[in-house]
Amino acid sequence: MRHSESLHPQPAEAALAAAVPKRGLKRHIIRDKYLYLMLVPVAVYFLLFKYAPLYGEIIAFKNYRLTDGIWGSSWAGLDHFRQLFSSKEFYVVMRNTLLLNLYNLVFAFPVPIVLAILLNEVRWNGYKRVLQNLLYIPHFISWVVLGTIVIAMLSPSTGIVNTILELFGIEPIYFMASPFWWPISFVGSGIWKEAGFGTILYMAAMAGIDPTLYEAAKIDGANKLRQIWHVTLPGIRSTAAIILILQVGRIMDVGFEQVFTMKNPAVTQVAEVISTFVYTRGIENLQYSYTTALGLFQSIVALILIVSVNKLIKIMGERGLW
Repeated sequence: MRHSESLHPQPAEAALAAAVPKRGLKRHIIRDKYLYLMLVPVAVYFLLFKYAPLYGEIIAFKNYRLTDGIWGSSWAGLDHFRQLFSSKEFYVVMRNTLLLNLYNLVFAFPVPIVLAILLNEVRWNGYKRVLQNLLYIPHFISWVVLGTIVIAMLSPSTGIVNTILELFGIEPIYFMASPFWWPISFVGSGIWKEAGFGTILYMAAMAGIDPTLYEAAKIDGANKLRQIWHVTLPGIRSTAAIILILQVGRIMDVGFEQVFTMKNPAVTQVAEVISTFVYTRGIENLQYSYTTALGLFQSIVALILIVSVNKLIKIMGERGLW
């Protein structure tokens, strides 16, 4: 009898056991109430700008008209998706989006890591702070301003880059009008703007590396490059893995502001990406349903990519996003 009672607690005991976690949760909320209050604006932001707009995805399956509204418009089923996948423009836009993001992944992704390692080796704190501030500044300049500066610097007649090239006897290059040079200018300007700010996470990860590991490496005869390879890089590997997952998740999305500021009709065949295509076809030409279908397809592919890369990173022994 006693054995059965131990297996099956009395209702009063079960109620007491259930009440303990509730009291513990309430105690934690009261204790950390200011931290939870700080989360309120973040939660409101995601509810208003991330979750509430999901209601509008219905437009992708309707022949949306402004006068009829979302529910008043007639259903179109998968017609807009069929139109999308049978359009040549769609594949050009997809190619440009994937290529520009692939260039960023190959050439821009390692730059903050290299910069962070170099900054970590600077021992004079005053000089280090000045360098960090100079590297961070471009991040806080809007693409409208920074893009204009890039275009002015690369001008074939008055740009400083072509002026320097002329000193070496090289003919002026039309960077902004060349389908070959425009993607290079795009990636280079992106590195200039974001690489410095991207070092923050890596510098924070390096600060958490145990200094005794460097001392042990020195005792074993490791030079500076060996210390970086065997101590620094493994110490920031998990941070790099998480940033890589996020980067791959955005591989279907190229920032609208940068492309819109720098592109021109001469390079449309390499510069038209999903974000600018949605703007010109959806906003300017009022093809809301068609571009919503494209946006929904873009989101689904991005979700598949980020889940797949997260799983791959975890298989390789690193921590994923979840």
